[in-house]
Amino acid sequence: MNETPSAAAGSAPRAALLRGAILLAYWLVLMGPRPSDVAVGIVTAALATWVSLRLLPPQPARLRLVALPALALRFLWQSVVAGVDVARRAFDPRLPLRPGFAIYRVGFPPGPARSAFADLTSLLPGTVPVGEQDGALLYHCLDVEQPVAAQLAAEEAVLRRALSGVRR
Repeated sequence: MNETPSAAAGSAPRAALLRGAILLAYWLVLMGPRPSDVAVGIVTAALATWVSLRLLPPQPARLRLVALPALALRFLWQSVVAGVDVARRAFDPRLPLRPGFAIYRVGFPPGPARSAFADLTSLLPGTVPVGEQDGALLYHCLDVEQPVAAQLAAEEAVLRRALSGVRR
């Protein structure tokens, strides 16, 4: 998706307002709505928003609401499957464990989409992202003989459908 500079510039105030509102809401949940706390929360949220925008500038991407239910259901299902799988492996000593590392070249550029991908894939049974190596994500696996790359590719496809406009 090609975005004109004026369209990209228009997303920065929107991103600042959204981030600021989320940070202030988080502050209010933690501290409560007392007037003295709200005043400090507004200042804190403003500073945190400024830092957020400096460290992670807004990127052109759109969330496809139609694809969100599939992503949410997959997320919940993977959470349950991962929990059951890890518990089964922990309590059944006969299950073979072949721990090791797998490298996956994710198509998302560094930024929020890539972080969301790493977060989602941390719920795959027996895998957890542990860092990066040569621009690829590094995963620790309980069993390296499982089809880890195929599972990661499936997760990436589902997330890519939910996010439009994210460049490779």
